[in-house]
Amino acid sequence: MSYQLELRHFNYFLAVAEELHFRKAADKLFISQPGLSRQIKQMEEIIGAKLFLRDKRNVQLTTAGMYLKKELEFIFNHIDFTVKHTRLIDQGSNGEVRIGFLGSAMQTIIPEVLIKANKRYPNIQFSLEEMSNYLQVEAIEKDQLDLGFVRIARVPEGLNMKTIVTDTFSLVLPESHFLDKNSFKNIAQVSNESFILFSSDYSSLYFDKIMSICEDKGFTPKVSHKSVHAQTIFKLVESGLGVAIVPTSLQYGFDLGVKFLEIPRIPQRAELSVIYKKDNRNPALQQIIELI
Repeated sequence: MSYQLELRHFNYFLAVAEELHFRKAADKLFISQPGLSRQIKQMEEIIGAKLFLRDKRNVQLTTAGMYLKKELEFIFNHIDFTVKHTRLIDQGSNGEVRIGFLGSAMQTIIPEVLIKANKRYPNIQFSLEEMSNYLQVEAIEKDQLDLGFVRIARVPEGLNMKTIVTDTFSLVLPESHFLDKNSFKNIAQVSNESFILFSSDYSSLYFDKIMSICEDKGFTPKVSHKSVHAQTIFKLVESGLGVAIVPTSLQYGFDLGVKFLEIPRIPQRAELSVIYKKDNRNPALQQIIELI
């Protein structure tokens, strides 16, 4: 008997690939576990490739299975977006651009982009989601995002990256701290203080630059707290739990008891880049990239 691949095969495969557990995947799909096993076996026979390695305790994707999972996630996300885009165009819109961003990009760049875009392309809609660098790259590869604002050194093959903002770094202190713009000469003056930094999960590139700013002045900072949110870092500084180093542009948009002193005469710069997939076919994205 010959079989053909159907949409259900792909849905069943993705459920097992995500759960790596046949019973849990079967419960999720509201089918029996033996029935699911038969469907996966049938799918492997049709394709002519083993997709899972199975024993009594573990389920793992084969190399072929990992490839298929990645491609199906992209295809399904693209179909969902295409259907939504078609609906928007029918309603008179020019489509939607899905944007991921780091919190620091929301202070200046993204509002400026949205204001200009609304003036030039009023029929383009936007969806925004704050995400880490890693999640933005992953979402763009899976076609869940069109555009990302990141602080990373490089991107995987198939993605474009363009630096759009180069910023200086500033020291963040409680308002009552003895240092001010006149007395602050270099970062070594706070070498004995505790530091509150953005976690390396936020951006390993950014974290390494902060460490190098301190190491260039002969000390390794004593890190007492880490966070991925500027608001949290500033609140901890305000409470007297340490000092911080952040991109200078982050001083805008917060009303807390802290002060910002730009760090003079250092080579390090905070770079914010925009990333997107080279073969992204969203026509609205191309207009926004040109605007940026």
